[in-house]
Amino acid sequence: MTAPEGVSIIPFGGKTPKIHDSAFIAPGCRIIGDVEIGPDVSVWYNCVIRADVNHIRIGARTNIQDGSVVHCDSPDEANPAGWPTIIGEDVLIGHLAMVHGCDLKDRAFVGLGAIVMSGAVIESDGMLAAGAMLTGGKTIGSRQLWAGRPAKFMRDLGDVQIEDMQEGVAHYVKNGKAHKTAIAG
Repeated sequence: MTAPEGVSIIPFGGKTPKIHDSAFIAPGCRIIGDVEIGPDVSVWYNCVIRADVNHIRIGARTNIQDGSVVHCDSPDEANPAGWPTIIGEDVLIGHLAMVHGCDLKDRAFVGLGAIVMSGAVIESDGMLAAGAMLTGGKTIGSRQLWAGRPAKFMRDLGDVQIEDMQEGVAHYVKNGKAHKTAIAG
């Protein structure tokens, strides 16, 4: 993918970001290093995705909303593999989120302004509430809602909440295509 105007795609450490042609990358974004972005992903205005010390993978139809930061963590003696950031398919990441060295399974949800720290996991259909902080090594189970700083289990999610999250994914795929078309002129 050729970088749209106002987007920085920066090779680092011999790795150049790989971005599927159908993805929408908004102006103001900075994508650095060993990053792979899948089909119909939308990365919204002024996000940073920086894979300078490990790798970042982002699955199909995921959206990373405005002002979010996605990073990874370096290998060290205690953890020789470090903490890559692996984001599955159909994941919703709210505005101003911080996602760092973690594993977000398919259909995970990270609320507005939330923080996910190195070694944390959000299982499929799991939700981290707005403003919450999931500390390292914690796992949000499938269909669980966690909230607070540090985040703690609040309750299980019902079918309506799971359907709402998937409607959000579909909305962002459609909206990303509309923005991509508008920017292309």
